[in-house]
Amino acid sequence: MAGFSLSLVLAYLATFFALRVTALNYSFPYGSQKVRGANLGGWLVLEPWITPSLFDNTGDSRIVDEYTFGQYQDRNYASGILKNHWDTWITETDFAAIAASGLNHVRLPIGYWAFDVSAGEPYIQGQVPYLRKAVDWARKYGLKVIVDLHGAPGSQNGFDNSGQKMNAPTWHTKQSNIDRTNAVIKTLASMYKDMADVVSVIAPLNEPAGFNGPDILRAVRQYWLDSFGSIRYPYADDKESNTIVMIHDAFQPLSYWNGFLQRPTYHGAFIDTHRYQIFSVAENQLSNSQHIQRACDSRNDLASAPLWVVVGEFTPAATDCAKYLNGRGVGSRYDGTYPGAPRIGSCSGLTGRASSFSSSYKTFLRQYWEAQISSYERGGQGWIQWTWKAESADEWSYQAGVTNGWIPRNPTDRAYPNICG
Repeated sequence: MAGFSLSLVLAYLATFFALRVTALNYSFPYGSQKVRGANLGGWLVLEPWITPSLFDNTGDSRIVDEYTFGQYQDRNYASGILKNHWDTWITETDFAAIAASGLNHVRLPIGYWAFDVSAGEPYIQGQVPYLRKAVDWARKYGLKVIVDLHGAPGSQNGFDNSGQKMNAPTWHTKQSNIDRTNAVIKTLASMYKDMADVVSVIAPLNEPAGFNGPDILRAVRQYWLDSFGSIRYPYADDKESNTIVMIHDAFQPLSYWNGFLQRPTYHGAFIDTHRYQIFSVAENQLSNSQHIQRACDSRNDLASAPLWVVVGEFTPAATDCAKYLNGRGVGSRYDGTYPGAPRIGSCSGLTGRASSFSSSYKTFLRQYWEAQISSYERGGQGWIQWTWKAESADEWSYQAGVTNGWIPRNPTDRAYPNICG
């Protein structure tokens, strides 16, 4: 009798999980078609290096992020500057150009403050209508959107791109911070629960600083579980959405996430990993061929991921030369202007306008870009370059790369198809 009951239970579970698999109806053929996309960086979340003019024009060196942008300026004046930026930095024309470049996804960063400044933060709100416009434009041009919560209360990493630059993250040190973040995710999940045909993915938090220690990792793991529930089950009953949850690796090895959010218990979870070779002295010291080899070597690491993995950020840039990349008023490791960094070489001709780039440098940018996307497609589910455009750092810009020839107009056109063997 016991054996008979067990067989019935197993049969029931098999049917249950099979139904759960078929219930998730991807709006993009993930697994058979590669993700190829661009990030809309610097639009609804300010970053000093993407739009340095917005910060330089303040004339106030205390303004180093979006928090201080609202804190240290006349509110009406700052609001006008931001509204003009939102109106002009990314427009429908950009969505048309992204689609015409053969891309199929955009990743759209937005901060928690677009929805909640209840703790009295000085952020200026008004981003949500632009998020809605972006989704409409994406629908018009056949693009999928990954809505990415890029900043959380208290900062999840201390980076200026979290909204508030800090010496260390404090998001995880107060339950109220985490509760507010979960509430924002519930709002986003509700907004897009029936729009998975366009908003195919929600990323609950960008780059939580797992390197900061076990306390934040514990908080992140629980937050991933909570946000998974909010995104995958946004309805009043137990009905599932078709929205995918993309968790960041929290700067941990992909193997750290073995057994986490995996089938058969969970469905619809991806891992987002960011691959840069520029944020240490040792990486800036690599030769061009070493950068390319490292990109090629990443294929095996991605192939071993416990979940489908997308490289949600990467760049053709091989130095940290871009102005303000390490923060407003902070220099570069490459040219030795970063505190404590030995000089490696001159940044001249490695950043800025493409008109200053040599033909050999453009050739390297093409080779390095191809090595990366080749590995990210062979080892993982694809890639999303950071970023679509930048005011004065063309080596980072997908748009500038296409215009100036180191990125092909169709990302499947490879000048170096065997660069990784």
